[in-house]
Amino acid sequence: MTIQSLEDTHELDVYPRRDVVLVRGNGSTVYDENGKAYIDCASNIGVSLIGHGNRSVAKALYNQYLRLSNCYSIFYNDARARFAQKLVSIAPKGLDRVFFCNSGTEAVEAAIKFARATTGKDRYQMICAIRGFHGKTMGSLAATWDPKYREPFLPMLQGFTHIPFNNIEKLRESINEHTSAVLLEVVQGEGGIRVGDKTFFSEARKLCDDHNILLIIDEVQTGFGRTGTMFACEQYVTPDILCVAKAIAGGVPMGAVLCNEKIHVPKRSHTSTFGGNPLACAAALATIEFIENEQLPAKAATLGRYLREKLEAISSPRIKEVRGLGLMIGIELHEKADPYVKSLMEKGIIVLLAGPNVIRLLPPLIITKKEIDIIIQSLREVLC
Repeated sequence: MTIQSLEDTHELDVYPRRDVVLVRGNGSTVYDENGKAYIDCASNIGVSLIGHGNRSVAKALYNQYLRLSNCYSIFYNDARARFAQKLVSIAPKGLDRVFFCNSGTEAVEAAIKFARATTGKDRYQMICAIRGFHGKTMGSLAATWDPKYREPFLPMLQGFTHIPFNNIEKLRESINEHTSAVLLEVVQGEGGIRVGDKTFFSEARKLCDDHNILLIIDEVQTGFGRTGTMFACEQYVTPDILCVAKAIAGGVPMGAVLCNEKIHVPKRSHTSTFGGNPLACAAALATIEFIENEQLPAKAATLGRYLREKLEAISSPRIKEVRGLGLMIGIELHEKADPYVKSLMEKGIIVLLAGPNVIRLLPPLIITKKEIDIIIQSLREVLC
């Protein structure tokens, strides 16, 4: 049997598969089973921010596995302690406590519970944004806007309200005595690479403070340098709770929730068997040190401007708008984007969708200008 037929036979059919088998990666390039190379402009939906085959992370994983691969958090652990200290040191000021988990949706799930535990059982409403995406477990799914994800699993967890993104008046109108928290992305990834308005976020922070409401920022896709700063919220506002995952550990599954002093969670009320395991913590520490040493946030800002300028210069009647922040860019078309995603695959460029009409670019931050020029030329050929 082929690799495709093995997966089709034994795995639940929940993913829209592409007809390619990826078997290897190095830097910004991945290779299929036939040896064809692709520039990876998807980064595994933002996970492979430092590229593929990073030797620093590989060495950290190898050494840690030989020492201790897992350690449940009823015990203290040196690798976890070191990474917790490192993560807090790079986080926005005041976010000095952390809960470790295994993914982005788990981070959001924990944040929802932490907010409710902190504000009390009578304050159950959470305000989110139209086109927002926060994951697919039951709590985070209720926060996610798109009905196509929610409808198979109705009824949803109650208390979630969705307002237009960047609309401060609608946010103000939605607040009531039951509101626990506001949960937002700074840049909506799945929602079409829609960039937050700084005035909106500033006013949202003020509203939360005035009404004793918690502000939760979901940086599962934007964190760790993607948008030109270590965290996108540094360019906007400081939250009470910050959710991170994807790129945190160089490809090893990991998530985290950073909290300020307002957050109080009872013991045993939320735990994770694999959360903060030494293997993931060692990989994450090596990843963060690599991001810092290579100055990847600054590189994302510079290359992101270059990429957007070149994309905006493409003269194509198909392009409606180019938008983004750092190396998180969306190309909105006047038509469905999927045919162009497939055409780019044929040219050796892997990109993503962000809604039906948006081509999403999430390249590794180690990508070179030469590789970006190849991407631009391929997009020009496909869209013109």
